[in-house]
Amino acid sequence: MAAPEPALPSRRRRIALVALLVTLALFALALHWVSRPSRVAGLVLAQVGNALGLEITASGASEYRLRGIPMLSIRDVVARQPGATTPVLRAERIRLELPWSTLRARGADLTVRRIELDAPEVDLAALQRWQATRPPSEPPRIPTLTDGLRIVRGRVIGDGWNVEAIDVDLPSLAPQRAAHATLRGRIVSGTVRVPFDVVAAVTKPAADAGLGVRGNVTVQSDSWSLPMTATLSGRLHNGDDGLGLDRLRIGANATYRSGDTTLPFTWGLAGRLRVHDGELRLAPLGAVVWGGGPVPSLESSGALVFGDALRLDLRGALLAWPRAWPELPAPLSQSTSPLPFALAYRGRANLSDPIALELRRDATRFDGRLRIDDMLAWIDDFDRGTPLPPLQGRLSSPMIEIAGARLEGVEVEFSEDALP
Repeated sequence: MAAPEPALPSRRRRIALVALLVTLALFALALHWVSRPSRVAGLVLAQVGNALGLEITASGASEYRLRGIPMLSIRDVVARQPGATTPVLRAERIRLELPWSTLRARGADLTVRRIELDAPEVDLAALQRWQATRPPSEPPRIPTLTDGLRIVRGRVIGDGWNVEAIDVDLPSLAPQRAAHATLRGRIVSGTVRVPFDVVAAVTKPAADAGLGVRGNVTVQSDSWSLPMTATLSGRLHNGDDGLGLDRLRIGANATYRSGDTTLPFTWGLAGRLRVHDGELRLAPLGAVVWGGGPVPSLESSGALVFGDALRLDLRGALLAWPRAWPELPAPLSQSTSPLPFALAYRGRANLSDPIALELRRDATRFDGRLRIDDMLAWIDDFDRGTPLPPLQGRLSSPMIEIAGARLEGVEVEFSEDALP
């Protein structure tokens, strides 16, 4: 006799029990997975990296919080192009706080409560190589930062120069609204250091926005310093030719200091600034100096390129021969003509290499070279030292008068060995 078949309700109960056990097991596995911050961070970084075309890893301890305002903190972050040896970004820590409304919006809402970065390091050349691979798109969407952005101990790597110890405090940010921030740090190139402590403001966070900066900047070398209060304005630029500023204007009240020497003066600069492949270029460039004492007043134009070396080309005119300089012989001393000059420099950023200089007044011309350090030392010891500046080159003049004697067809050689 055949055995009776199991009742249908019992079979359904067994299926329901198995489904419950599977669900509980999956839930337990999910809890275990979610309880591992490194797994959550890895998933987030993989998604962000795929969207940006970058390999992003975080080898340090990670943490996250879901209660209240969700937070994700990742450490020892490295972001690079696939196959590249130089990372675009490194950071000791990145902390991100996102409201639940932003998470539920799935990208429709870019409201972020706060972003913090500890010791971020950006390589400009690697950054611009990555930007060149990105497909053309609409202008990037600007997030809203309700509690702002903080950066500590940041660093930007250029070509032969770095910006170090960067601290940024941005209280808030919103699209199409003005924003301001405090910035501190120092630019370093060889033995030259330029610490700065400034306040910056933009009319809106966009590539064509107006920028204003004001604060204290100091150029420091081993033997002299140049503290100044500076004001900068311009229009932000981001294009195929690099990052930069259009309609750049800089004005500063500066003081040259070396030993017991203190020389105040004012200077201004205008031009177009670009940073591309780690190199900074300011061209075309216009510069003026309003001096006093040994500092001449001048107007000039030219170009400046700052990368693994400094290149400077200026053409202009000294408005007058400084009264503190040695008096020119007649008839040069009787002329009121400006003194056209051409200056060219190729060398280290601390200006320790020779500068080529052409200087004219009427038919008299000097063509030679000088070193800034030697000239500054001559100025420092001007009242006690030789009246002849430390120059190398040739002076030619149709006629000069010295001690009552009239000399015609004059040519004078200045050489380092011949100087006292």
